[in-house]
Amino acid sequence: MIRRRSLLALAGLGGATLALPTTVAQAVPAPAPALTPAPAPAPATGRPRAITLPAPTGDRPVGTVDLHLVDRSRRDPFAPVPGPRELMVQLWYPALGTGGRPRAPYTTARVAAVIDEILPVDPGTISTVRPSAHTGAPAVPGPLPLLLLGHGRTGGRSNCTALAEELASHGYLVAAIDHTYDAAAVEFPDGRLVRTVLSNDPPDRDATERKEIAARVGDLRFVATELTSRRPGRPSVDPRRIGVLGHSMGGAAAAEAVRQDPRFVAGLNLDGGLFGSPVPELGLDRPFLMLTSIADHETWQRWREHQRGWGRQLRVGGAGHLSYTDLVHVAVPGGLPGHVPADLYVAIIGTLAPARATELTRAYTRAYFDRFLGNRRSPLLDGPSTRFPEIEFRWSHG
Repeated sequence: MIRRRSLLALAGLGGATLALPTTVAQAVPAPAPALTPAPAPAPATGRPRAITLPAPTGDRPVGTVDLHLVDRSRRDPFAPVPGPRELMVQLWYPALGTGGRPRAPYTTARVAAVIDEILPVDPGTISTVRPSAHTGAPAVPGPLPLLLLGHGRTGGRSNCTALAEELASHGYLVAAIDHTYDAAAVEFPDGRLVRTVLSNDPPDRDATERKEIAARVGDLRFVATELTSRRPGRPSVDPRRIGVLGHSMGGAAAAEAVRQDPRFVAGLNLDGGLFGSPVPELGLDRPFLMLTSIADHETWQRWREHQRGWGRQLRVGGAGHLSYTDLVHVAVPGGLPGHVPADLYVAIIGTLAPARATELTRAYTRAYFDRFLGNRRSPLLDGPSTRFPEIEFRWSHG
């Protein structure tokens, strides 16, 4: 059993988890099925092989572009020198075509090296990950539903690329935010590389979580405002169809963003404890979906008691905390089983095949937002499915 205070201790990249002592206060069991031996790492070849993410299944090719945004209305709460909040945001969107446009990198070379170091995987692993999107491809005309995507604590905007590309191929504009000084590393257009400043063991964890969630929610609201303000060359947004989702702490921030901002029609939490906000005590008046790797958590129990809008908690059998991210595809090729204990490996990666983990996350995420942003009802949200027997309906409301 892995002992840790909460799901949020399992950071977006796993790095903070590996640094945690095994006697932290609250125990959370490893996911079902029971612990199995970790797979052997891939043999070293001197040059890592390409890791190709699952292709999106929608009708449209996918374009992507990076934005450097500055919120001059806010002081950055983490910056060592006072200044406005700066963010890097990556957009994925349905494209008219990709002819002549280069295949997008997974992230920059310098950020990839940081992720290799803290995950930890063999050097050069992250730089071999190959997405499907093409940089700068022209977007389809007309307003698109917008999904704001947040990473886990000390994660990064690229962590859920396979999910973002899937949603974009089915007609969504997805905006993934690097939460500066929280993300493992953020590289700005002028060459600055800003690494995380977050502590794995802060003296006042509750106050720290409130500060971190407040910064993230401010980022989400700012980016929503920026993207609904028409700018030449950017995909157009339908301001009546905005959703927010995130992994781990990104999921907690999604819940608080829905609570604070009426523009956010629906929210989705990918395996995050609901820390840092009053959502567990107040609930939400709009739809909220939780996909979880364990059966229950005390913050989820309190949220269920107070949830007023439509709600579901679905447990994914065999999932680990990072099963909702691209890192399940990186783990074995990058030699992660050789770097961590077997029980920790199963808790963070799970026992599902990587392709199946991504298929499950994509299917239920898309069914959810199709329902509440596209008015397309899916039976996947109404009860168990023979297509996806791994999904257990833990709780339903509405």
